[in-house]
Amino acid sequence: MSRLKDKVAIVTGSSSGIGQGIAKRLASEGANVVINYSNHGDGADETLKMVESAGSRGMIVQADVSKVSEAQSLIEQAWQKFGSADILVNNAGVETESSFLDTKEEDFDRIMGVNLKGPFFATQAIVRKLTAAKKPGRIINISSVHEDMAFPGFATYCASKGGLRMLMRDLAVELGPQGITVNNIAPGAISTPINKSLLEDKPKLNALLEKIPLRRLGTVEDVAALVAYLASDEASYVTGATYYIDGGLSRDYHEQ
Repeated sequence: MSRLKDKVAIVTGSSSGIGQGIAKRLASEGANVVINYSNHGDGADETLKMVESAGSRGMIVQADVSKVSEAQSLIEQAWQKFGSADILVNNAGVETESSFLDTKEEDFDRIMGVNLKGPFFATQAIVRKLTAAKKPGRIINISSVHEDMAFPGFATYCASKGGLRMLMRDLAVELGPQGITVNNIAPGAISTPINKSLLEDKPKLNALLEKIPLRRLGTVEDVAALVAYLASDEASYVTGATYYIDGGLSRDYHEQ
């Protein structure tokens, strides 16, 4: 397939996990891909090989999206390399488990910085470019089922994703007249390297699977396929929505 031929996609946090899978899928659909990472350079190199193996061009940009100047530089470098960019996937995200009473200011600032401030200002930077070029565009945020679903012990993470939900809804209305669509994808339990300990803990894994109507974890490919659709012309009339990709978890969730 080449639904994204001649398109340029920027994927934040694409050195591993879901972001890496998204970069690989978009490249397989014909897009050139800007690979962003903050700390894992080796992973970014691996992603670049995947993009090139798919027959597309790629570039790597190190940037901490929680810093406005670096988020802006990411967009600027993409424009300098490829002359344009059509798709921004705000995928970079962090979480830290702590009770509400024990949450530290530095953890709050870091999580809000990456999960909410980063998408806000990276989106602002690319929209300024698109507006100046009088071009449409696609903004896709990788959110979480916890943009809507409580998760005790992760209050800051939930607040950041809830903020991302309202940011998406607001920007869909504000940017719609320019032909820029804005949507969220809300993954549930996805099998990625970050979940290695869960995957190896069979009792804990089985308990989680009992809460998922489809009785399996999602895959990186499940998420990437939805990103590819939302990035394509097939989704040109789709904006202002959150797409849950959780096997039904959020419809049948209970803590115990």
